Amino acid sequence: MLSKKTKYGLKALTYIARKRCDDPVLISEIASNENISQKFLESILLTLRKTGFLGSKKGKGGGYYLIKEPKNITMASVIRVLEGPIAMVPCVSLNFYEKCDDCPDEDKCAVHSVMIEVRDSTLKVLENKTLADFVK
Repeated sequence: MLSKKTKYGLKALTYIARKRCDDPVLISEIASNENISQKFLESILLTLRKTGFLGSKKGKGGGYYLIKEPKNITMASVIRVLEGPIAMVPCVSLNFYEKCDDCPDEDKCAVHSVMIEVRDSTLKVLENKTLADFVK
């Protein structure tokens, strides 16, 4: 299940993408229109700025804007930044792999093999859905 942080991050990115203008979008505008706590949204947008999804401008006419085209922002990349691993168990994660303490042999573990299928199916969808799909 997605956390509120990730859900709100996706909503904020979608809102900014829908504006389709060169002017930065105010946090207060996004928070008000998307029904998100402004304080919480500030933290989320800061993370998205630090990881290269958004740029920001301070002062009058300031706010946040997309650095990349919506078609180049995959859902998988946003989820990884805001949520962490996409895999349901750490032993099948591609980017955040950790061996399970309770599993002596991953190759013989029934959970491991099924979770690889789940991960691959999930990634197939998330890598092929972009912010542009949300804007449509």
